[in-house]
Amino acid sequence: MIDFQNGVFVKLGPSEPAPIAAELAPILVDGERVHLSFKGMRDSVVFTNERLIAINVQGLTGKKRGYSSLPYSKIQAWSIETAGRFDFDARTRIVVLRPRKGALGLQGQVDIRTIGKLIGDFVL
Repeated sequence: MIDFQNGVFVKLGPSEPAPIAAELAPILVDGERVHLSFKGMRDSVVFTNERLIAINVQGLTGKKRGYSSLPYSKIQAWSIETAGRFDFDARTRIVVLRPRKGALGLQGQVDIRTIGKLIGDFVL
């Protein structure tokens, strides 16, 4: 389960944003657009121009879903960590209303600097 207030989100890989944007369309505000999306085994994290949205797939069939929203205005600080030679996972750490913080562990072909810039564009 992905939770913006506790723990670490691990092993999320890039995913095609269009299908997730269609799923989220009913909850997006006017003018909100999906920029990036990442998917784990079942759960996903989406970066829009307004917020981060975590999609928690629940139950055996996966039909039940929970949506958690983190507006960029609530992010106090963030950091990015590129993947290394033998460590293939890049990471983004986000601090929300201290002392709570979370991290996204991203794998695969992820340009972590793009995520850092995207957060900066919307937070600053």
